[in-house]
Amino acid sequence: MYHQLIKPFLFRFDPENVHHFTFSVIKYLSYFPGFSLLTRALYNVKHPSLEREVFGLKFPNPVGLAAGFDKNASLYKELTNFGFGFIEIGTLTPKGQSGNPKKRLFRLVSDEAIINRMGFNNDGVDIAVTRLKKNNGILIGGNIGKNKITPNENAVDDYVYCYNALFDYVDYFVVNVSSPNTPNLRALQDKEPLTHLLSKLKELNDKKSKPKPILLKIAPDLSNDQLMDIIEIVCSVKIDGVIATNTTLSREGLMSDSKNEKGGLSGKPLTERSTDVIRFLVQKSNNAFPVIGVGGIHKPEDAIEKLKAGASLIQLYTGFVYEGPAAVKRINKALITEFKK
Repeated sequence: MYHQLIKPFLFRFDPENVHHFTFSVIKYLSYFPGFSLLTRALYNVKHPSLEREVFGLKFPNPVGLAAGFDKNASLYKELTNFGFGFIEIGTLTPKGQSGNPKKRLFRLVSDEAIINRMGFNNDGVDIAVTRLKKNNGILIGGNIGKNKITPNENAVDDYVYCYNALFDYVDYFVVNVSSPNTPNLRALQDKEPLTHLLSKLKELNDKKSKPKPILLKIAPDLSNDQLMDIIEIVCSVKIDGVIATNTTLSREGLMSDSKNEKGGLSGKPLTERSTDVIRFLVQKSNNAFPVIGVGGIHKPEDAIEKLKAGASLIQLYTGFVYEGPAAVKRINKALITEFKK
C-alpha cells in the first residue's frame, strides 16, 4: 500500500511539509486506543538473534533511526512502534534555532536520495529534555552540535552544555561535527580541534558515577589519511565508537533535476561510500571500537552488507522515507534468516 498509494501521494508535496504532516498524523492516531498496539503487532520483530550488546548497552535489534528525523524528541515513542531498536534524536543545540531559509529539503526521486540544508533547526536541548523526561525504556541516543552563531573557538562550550542537559535522559551521545550545513562546522573534524573537543567531553564523562557512551559522527568525504587521524583520535581519547557516515557533498552520478542544490546528500548514492568507510575503520583499527553504519540503507541487502563490513549496528533515515513503515521489519526478518546461515 505504501508504494502504490501513500508514497505517490505524499511525494506530490513539499518534503518538509510532508514530514511535519506525517508527524502530526502519527501523533494524532496514537491517541486512539489500540493504534500503538496494532502498529507494534504489524511492524515489530523480536528474535534472540537480533539482540545486540554494544558499548555496554543492550539493543533489542540492530536497526536504529538516524538523527535528523526526530530532531526534537517529539515522536520517539511512536516511531519505536515501527520496529526500531533505538532512536537517535537531534541534532540538538543549546539554543533553539530556525535553521537555514526554506526551501531546504529536496527529493531526488530518480536517485532515491535526499538533499538537505536544514542547518540544525531545532527547538533547543532544554525543550527536548522536557519530552525525554516522559521516556519509559526506549533506548535513546542524543546527537549534539553547536549553534550557528557560536564561533568554532567557543564550540566546546555548546557541546558541553548539551551534554550536561541531556546526560540523565539519553543512553549514549553522538558528537556531530560532520554536518555540511552549519558554516565551518566540518573544520572541527581536523585533528587538533577534534581532539580538544572529545577530550573535554571524555573528561566530564569520566567524572560521572555511570558514564554514558560517547560516539563521533563523521563525514563520508574524509580522505584515507583523515580517516586514519579519526582512528588515532578515537583510540587515544578512548571514546566509545564512531557513526559512519553523515551526508555527503559529492554529486557524482546523480540524475535528478535537483542534483545541484546545496546541502548534504543522503540515500542510495551514499550506499557504497559509507560501507567503504565502515570497512576501512574496522580493518585499519583492528576492530578497536564499534561502528554504527548509516548511509543508503534501503533494502535488507544494504543492511547485511553494512554488517558484513563490520558495523555493529545500523541506522535508517532516507531509506525509511523511500521504503515506508515496513522497512525495518523487512530488514530485521532478513537478518534473522542471514544469522541462521
